[in-house]
Amino acid sequence: MANSKSAEKRDRQRETRRLKNRAALGSMRTALKKARTAISEKSSDTDKLVTAAISKIDRAVSKGTIKRNTGSRYISRLMILKNKN
Repeated sequence: MANSKSAEKRDRQRETRRLKNRAALGSMRTALKKARTAISEKSSDTDKLVTAAISKIDRAVSKGTIKRNTGSRYISRLMILKNKN
């Protein structure tokens, strides 16, 4: 429980940021999963889904939800998987 006005404000900010981060992470994970399944099933729209996943990863990195190296690792592994199949 917050003891001062500034602590209450920090609680509100923390909650808002938490919800934004969760939404960004959730959409990124969904896009990654769709891209991976499209690659494994050799779907016709693989390129479109991989591009969408990379866009979601880049957006999460630019907003500070995930770190730059983590985003690069996700993209690298996705492209390795795509080029292998």
